[in-house]
Amino acid sequence: MKGKRSQARESALKALYQLDITHDAPEEALRIFFRHHRVPPSSQPFVSGLVCGTVERMKEIDTLLSKYATNWTLERMAIVDRNILRLGVYELLYGQKTPPKVVINEAVELAKGYGTSDSGKFVNGVLDAIHKGQAAVSETSEA
Repeated sequence: MKGKRSQARESALKALYQLDITHDAPEEALRIFFRHHRVPPSSQPFVSGLVCGTVERMKEIDTLLSKYATNWTLERMAIVDRNILRLGVYELLYGQKTPPKVVINEAVELAKGYGTSDSGKFVNGVLDAIHKGQAAVSETSEA
């Protein structure tokens, strides 16, 4: 059985997928999403935070994805993979101190459940590269 945070990430992925297709305002999309999906009220703030935070920082996130997803454009990525990556990058860089290993593992599990047979490896590779790249940038700026 999945934990509450894993289920919330799954809901956030579904909402981001919906937003990627509809281009609705995040708040409106979440209101509709919560009305049609069973998301416990205690998890809704976490889901909303992930979705709104990801959308708010989408430009920065997509720039990183374009840089680290070698030989892939955002448009060429499967919608589900793109949104798993966006969610993972948001949580890696701006999340509430969830360990990077946990963020990457959660993203890989989402990819395995919702993507293709290669999605897990793809998501793992891109998120790991971003994590290592950002860690190197942090070390350089602190020195």
